[in-house]
Formats: sequence, structure tokens, C-alpha cells
Amino acid sequence: MQTGIKTSLFHKRFFRKNIWIRRVVQFFFFALIALIAINHTLAETGQSIPFLSSASLHALCPFGGVETLYTYLTTGSFVQKIHESSFILMIISLLTALLFGPVFCGWVCPLGTLQEWFASIGRKLFKRRRYNHFIPAKIDRWLRFLRYGVLIWVLYMTATTGKLIFADVDPYFALFNFWSSEVAVGGLIVLGVTLLASLFIERPWCKYACPYGAVLGLSNLVRVFSIRRTASTCRMDGACDITCPMNINVSAKAVVRDHQCISCLECTSEAHCPVAGTVTFASGRLPKQVMLFAKPQMMAGDE
Repeated sequence: MQTGIKTSLFHKRFFRKNIWIRRVVQFFFFALIALIAINHTLAETGQSIPFLSSASLHALCPFGGVETLYTYLTTGSFVQKIHESSFILMIISLLTALLFGPVFCGWVCPLGTLQEWFASIGRKLFKRRRYNHFIPAKIDRWLRFLRYGVLIWVLYMTATTGKLIFADVDPYFALFNFWSSEVAVGGLIVLGVTLLASLFIERPWCKYACPYGAVLGLSNLVRVFSIRRTASTCRMDGACDITCPMNINVSAKAVVRDHQCISCLECTSEAHCPVAGTVTFASGRLPKQVMLFAKPQMMAGDE
């Protein structure tokens, strides 16, 4: 029993620190993008922060690479306002997704981070078991495919017009340009609705409307490292299901291949699963070290 308690304490102290790394990474990228966006505005007035990039938000958005892909393949040029950096970022994020899944969505995207911050308010208002479960499962299941419709619409309109039509309703662009004349009213409205909905539904934009999330979500079907559940040590208490921001039924899967997974790791034993080594982030068979953590903790829990 003592061994199990010590193992459990070690597991919580060591692995929960890893989950805090995600919080740090999220805050870092949110602050970085915000500062660059502000610096871009300052640069237009002749004043800027010397050591900070003054690139436009279009140059920092990997989805811009997806939007301009057709134009680039057919003409060799980029859509207006899209930079080569967007193309490079798109390639990097796609390669990363093929290895680890949509980590851009769960770790980097500032709009996703802001939705999570609003979600923390929603959880206090409605409690964890009620929050993020307002929409009936049958309806929610079909709503999740809307973002693929948005993706098709964006790609078609961009390819036929040669313009960034999506920028007029993009909440990400509105978030970091609401103080400038570049932002469209439509973008501000969508941003406002997204943040309001985040008080009831976690990451509503990511679930139902984000076109880039739709692209990266496909990587879950072929990714190398995935969320894996060991049935033999699973308590079936639903901790992984309740804490999943994307409402994925993790407790019913051996390997999570859901197109909505954002690789946030909140369902894993490193975060909320009470049994070490039961829900893990791995490429294949669970390593022996994980099973050494899992067995003592199960014994401690049984006692």
C-alpha cells in the first residue's frame, strides 16, 4: 500500500507538471500573437517595438497557406495578403499533426486558448457535469460536421475570387484587430457569439465552425502518437469523458481516432484519469514503465 501511495504521489507531481506546460505554451503564444498584432499597428504609425516582429496577422496564420494552396498550385503566386510564411507555417503544423495530432489547436491557437478561459467561467456557473453538455448528443454529432462545410465554402470562395473572403467573418482575425479599421463587423459579431457560447459550450468555434480545425482534425485518422486507453486498468468512472473539452467518449475507445481530438491530453492519466498508465499518449504498445506505475496505483485505489 505504501508503495502504491508513493507511486501515486510521484505520478501526480511529475506528470501534472507536464499538463501545466500546456498552459504556459498557450499563454506564451497568446501573448506573442497579441504583441505582434499591436506592434504591426504601431509600425503603421511609424512607431514599433524594435526587438519584436511587426508582421501582419495574415503572415502568422497557417490557415492562410491552406487558403492560397489552389492559387499557388495553379499560378505559382499567393492570394492577396497571404505571405510565404503562412505557407511554411501550414507545412510545419501539418507535419506536426501527422505525428502528434492537432497540437496547434490544443496548444498554440490563441482563439482556442481564449475559449478555454471563458470555459473556466462557464464551469463555475454550471458545474463540470452540466457545463459543455447542453446540446443533445444526437444534434451535437451532426453539428460537428459543419466546419467541413465552412472549409469547403472558404476554399471555393478564395479560389474563385482570389481574395480572403473568410477574413470578413474570421473571429481569430477580429480578436487581434478589433482596435483597427481592418476588422469587419462580421468578424466582431462572430467573435462575440463565439465567446458568449463558450460560457455554455467548450470551444464552440473549434467544434462547429473552424475550417483549419477541420483540416487538422483529419490527421487523427493517421497520426503516429494517439490517446490510448488500457481497458484492463480502466475504472470506467467517466473522468476522461467529463474532462474532454471536445466531448469525446474516451472511455469507450481503445485508441482515440475521433476527428475532433485536439491533443490537449486533459483525458490522460497525466491529467484527470485517476489510474496511472491507463489513458496515455503513445505510438503503440504501452511502455513497461507505464504499467509499473499503473499496477501499484490500482492496488492503492482498491485498498
